[in-house]
Amino acid sequence: MAGFRIGRGRDNNRSPQQPPQQQQSYGQQQQPPPYGQPPYPPAGGPPPQQQWPQPGAGGHGEPEYFDPYGQQQPHAQQPPYGHGGHGGGGGYNDNPGHTQVFAVGEDPYGQGATYQAGAASAVPSGPRLPWKELLRGIVTRPGQTFLQMRDYAVWGPALIVTFLYGLLAVFGLDDAREDVINATVPKAVPIVLSAGVAFVICGLILGAVTHTLARQLGGDGSWQPTVGLSMLVMSITDAPRLLFAVFLGGDNMVVQVLGWATWVAAGALFTSLISKSHDLPWAKALGASSIQLVALLSIIKLGTI
Repeated sequence: MAGFRIGRGRDNNRSPQQPPQQQQSYGQQQQPPPYGQPPYPPAGGPPPQQQWPQPGAGGHGEPEYFDPYGQQQPHAQQPPYGHGGHGGGGGYNDNPGHTQVFAVGEDPYGQGATYQAGAASAVPSGPRLPWKELLRGIVTRPGQTFLQMRDYAVWGPALIVTFLYGLLAVFGLDDAREDVINATVPKAVPIVLSAGVAFVICGLILGAVTHTLARQLGGDGSWQPTVGLSMLVMSITDAPRLLFAVFLGGDNMVVQVLGWATWVAAGALFTSLISKSHDLPWAKALGASSIQLVALLSIIKLGTI
């Protein structure tokens, strides 16, 4: 037993290479290892640096605002919205637990077009037509003309054409024509001018009523093109009957036939106008223009027919 020596205060089981452990001083607590790191650093290596788990690396990442040990590291540059990210998605900020920062007024999810009642559409259907092509297009190709001019106001041609139509409409009515012919020039001029103004006001009111009915039926057109184009349709369609009525009188059979034919043509043009300007089916478009058609028949055509 001589080879064994019992010492006091020594640990014989510890190898000589292992340094003695330092006793932790009072008041200092050993901090736990960072999240996701092994409890002890590898021997002889530098101290490990804290790394947050990256999304898509096989684990559940913690939110960017979650820092359990108060040692939050600065974040790396994140990919922009819609590029990169987990599984071909929308990027790092689209993953659960992360937030997305947007600038004031920025809408990365798409700019939805909001309809405003009575406002013209953002992209017109075509360039503005000159007044000659506009008048010719209403007769020769009405559908394309109404679609192309649905976003443009046509006040100039509408007011001028309707006023001229009102001046001639006096001579198309038998009683009014007799009064104008038998009156002197100073008295006839105010009658003719007042008739032109009255037809302009009548066209404005009837066009506004047609536009209101179209909007009530679900139309989305603006009021200025609708009213202006309706005034042009009212004047142009009744022009053939009016020309014959000035020379033949309203009781002539040819004038009566032309009156009914032009009234049917006006109904077709009004239906096409409301359908193209307000994106309505033909049945609703005809219903929206029905009041104006009845008014034209009772005020203008029935007086001669």
